[in-house]
Amino acid sequence: MDALDASMPGVSPGVFDEADFRAISEITHKEAGIVLSSGKAMLVYSRLAPLVRNANCATFGAYVIRIREDATERTKAICALTTNHTFFYREAHHFEHFAREVRPGYVQRLQSGGKVRLWSAGCSSGEETWSLLMTFLGEDASAGANIAKRDLRLLASDIATHAIAKARAGTYRTEDLKPVPDGLRRHWTRSTGEESTIAPEVQQLARFRSLNLLGDWPMQGQFDTIFCRNVMIYFDNPTKERLVHRFAEKLAPGGWLYIGHSERVTGPALDLLSTQGPTIYRKRAA
Repeated sequence: MDALDASMPGVSPGVFDEADFRAISEITHKEAGIVLSSGKAMLVYSRLAPLVRNANCATFGAYVIRIREDATERTKAICALTTNHTFFYREAHHFEHFAREVRPGYVQRLQSGGKVRLWSAGCSSGEETWSLLMTFLGEDASAGANIAKRDLRLLASDIATHAIAKARAGTYRTEDLKPVPDGLRRHWTRSTGEESTIAPEVQQLARFRSLNLLGDWPMQGQFDTIFCRNVMIYFDNPTKERLVHRFAEKLAPGGWLYIGHSERVTGPALDLLSTQGPTIYRKRAA
C-alpha cells in the first residue's frame, strides 16, 4: 500500500494510485498552471471519478491515457479540477477604488466619444464581472443608462466552461447579491423573489469567452483595466510572474491591474507597473 492508498480509505486498490495522481497533477500544471499538492488527492479523485465512469474507463490509469490523447476530454478534466469560489463585491476596496479613482476618467472619455475596454480574467461564475459593471454604471440610473449606450465593453473569460455558462445566464440567488451596495443592486438587478437577474443594460456590455490564461490570447488591442483576482493563488511563482507580465503588456499605458488580496506582483512586470494601493497596480506611461 502506498501513501496515497493509506490516505484514501474506501478507494479500491488499482483504481487510483499515486502514479495516477502524479500524472494528473503534471497534466493540470502543464495545461492550466494549477499546482496540485499531495493533499489534493481526494479532491482529484472525487471530481474526476464521474468523468472516469462516463468515459467508460475502468481505472484512473486508463483515464490518464485518455486525457493525454483526447484534447476535449482533457479540457473536461481541467474544468472539473478548477476552483470556482467567488461572490459579489468580493474585496470591496477594489470596487471602491475603481469608483473613486478610475471611473470618473473613463466616464469622461466615453462622453467625449472614446472607448473603454475592461477584462475580468478568471471570471468564474460572473460575480466579479457584474460587480465591476454595476460599479461602472453607478448609483444614478439615468447617468448609468447613458454610459451603457457608449463604447464600453468588458471581456469576461474563464477556463471552466460550466462557470462561463452560469456567468452568461446572469441569474443568482437574491441573497447572494446582498454585498452589493443598495443603489447598485436596486438599479442594475431585477428580482423575482428568491432569484435575481442582472439587468439587460448591464448584460449587454459583457462578452463571455472560454480562455486558458496560459494559452494564446486572441484579443486584439489593449485593455484599460484588468481584474484577475484570486486566480494566481493556484499557480507556482514562475507561472505567476509570466502571467502578470503578459497582463502588464496587455494594459494600455496608465491602465489598471487588480489582483487578489494574497497575491503580489513580482518579476519582470515590476518594470512596467507601479503600486497604487493594496493589490492595485498601474501601468507606467509609455
